[in-house]
Amino acid sequence: MPFVVKSAYMKKHIYLIRQQKVMLSTDLAVLYEVEPRVLVQAVKRNLERFPEDFMFQLSEKEFADLKSQIVISSWGGLRRGTPYAFTEQGVAMLSSVLRSKCAIQVNIEIMKTFTKLREMILTHKELQKKVEDMEKRHDKHDQHFQLIFKTIKEMLNTPVEKKTKIGFKAKKEK
Repeated sequence: MPFVVKSAYMKKHIYLIRQQKVMLSTDLAVLYEVEPRVLVQAVKRNLERFPEDFMFQLSEKEFADLKSQIVISSWGGLRRGTPYAFTEQGVAMLSSVLRSKCAIQVNIEIMKTFTKLREMILTHKELQKKVEDMEKRHDKHDQHFQLIFKTIKEMLNTPVEKKTKIGFKAKKEK
């Protein structure tokens, strides 16, 4: 997979599970260009490097919920267990157990992606606080400002819809 594609892939494969931003072992295996079992095997050989706040295995319910959220009916083919979830620290630790040049480059890009995501969240919170502060300072009777503040708040609180893929849809057989 070309590196530009990997960068876009990373952004789409960071999930919020157990109140933590994580990447799944199956997605990381694609990035590192190894089979998921190889990645998990390397981690299991070095479990002392992966405490619970670095990595955890999804429960069956978490995995089912995630599949339904992402609208994937069959994910990963046959599997013996649920995938592992790696936090930012766990992903960083992977570079110490997966020692290829590819693993090092992927880890660097994943760390950059996590950092950008964290910065975006902070910027959003800071902007929301600034709008609230400005709203408090202006006269409640000034309807023009109230309209502006209402519009900005709606924009800040509106979830971003997923973009649909561009291309042709397969025709249904009759």
